[in-house]
Amino acid sequence: MNSPRTTRWFVYLLIGIVIITMVWSYNAAPQPTQDISISQLAQDIQENAVSEIQVDGDGRQLTITYNDSDEPAVSQISGVSSIEEVLSNYGITSEDYQDGRPTIIYEKPSEVGNWLSAIGIFLPAILIIAFIYFIFRQAQGTNNQAAAFGKSRARMFTGDHPSVTFDDVAGADEAKAELAEIVEFLKEPEKFVSFGARIPKGVLLVGSPGTGKTLLAKAISGEAGVPFFSIAGSEFVEMFVGVGASRV
Repeated sequence: MNSPRTTRWFVYLLIGIVIITMVWSYNAAPQPTQDISISQLAQDIQENAVSEIQVDGDGRQLTITYNDSDEPAVSQISGVSSIEEVLSNYGITSEDYQDGRPTIIYEKPSEVGNWLSAIGIFLPAILIIAFIYFIFRQAQGTNNQAAAFGKSRARMFTGDHPSVTFDDVAGADEAKAELAEIVEFLKEPEKFVSFGARIPKGVLLVGSPGTGKTLLAKAISGEAGVPFFSIAGSEFVEMFVGVGASRV
């Protein structure tokens, strides 16, 4: 299951990508312009009405600026041939470019624009896939929680290599003496069963926190060489009746 911090950064990243793409799309949106044909452009050049022609990085779109108008016009070409070659097919010769009019400016292809265009194309699909993945992971985490609802959280410590014995418990001599009988039961339960004795079901250790109750239980496990299970009371307190007891 994803951690809340990872999920939060993932959402922030998606929001940032969406904002950047929206800003770029707004800035790159074409302004209201007048569309003219190449034949009309050629006629305007012959009439010396055009001051500048700007060719975009792809060589397909022309932005035309007129001498007597602040509003540019737009025209399209195939991009295979240069603007000079295209206009020559409409009778525009080098004489029509006298006095540097019109000025032809070629823009350099924008790598950033190409990347942003690609992002704008694939962004909807990426967002959909990311949303489905996020929902799937959330549902998977919910299923895991549901499956582990009644699962015990107890931790087992093996008794094959005991780390705690009665020698590690300082004091509590009376408690250790009484618990020594429990160790004998745990070591050789068959011997006591053969005599008809009943093995104790458990021992209740009462005392304030930090008085050594858990240490004594570990010592019993270490002395008898049996596994030791540990669980805190706060881990099996649930709002549903019976769940905590079933875990224990």
